[in-house]
Amino acid sequence: MFLTKECDYAVRVVRCLSSGERKPVKSVCEKEHIPLPFAYKILKKLENAKIVQSYRGSTGGYQLNKDPSTITLLQIVTAVDDSLLLNECLQGDYACENDLEGSPCMVHRELIRVQDILLLALKEKTMEEMAV
Repeated sequence: MFLTKECDYAVRVVRCLSSGERKPVKSVCEKEHIPLPFAYKILKKLENAKIVQSYRGSTGGYQLNKDPSTITLLQIVTAVDDSLLLNECLQGDYACENDLEGSPCMVHRELIRVQDILLLALKEKTMEEMAV
């Protein structure tokens, strides 16, 4: 599967925070219909990728660390899932049984082409364009 539920939730978390306001996790979860334990896991990954920043204390919560116009879907997706592949044959160390000497498998070549298109599309779309 190309995009996991975790990737979908991560995009929704960032979309919710695109207003620039600091928001508590519970409020993000309620607005975006994300299970609380899942949200903490995602927010930790987004924080490690420097997309969001966490704040502790009574006024704590999460806030975007960057302008939404500079955050792409690709950045969010790769922050939570670094193995963004359409198929296992796209892994660098995969040995395709259908490769002929000097000629790669045509299915593999087509999947590479399709994956490149998807990655480009994810790179072009910013969160500013997706903010509600």
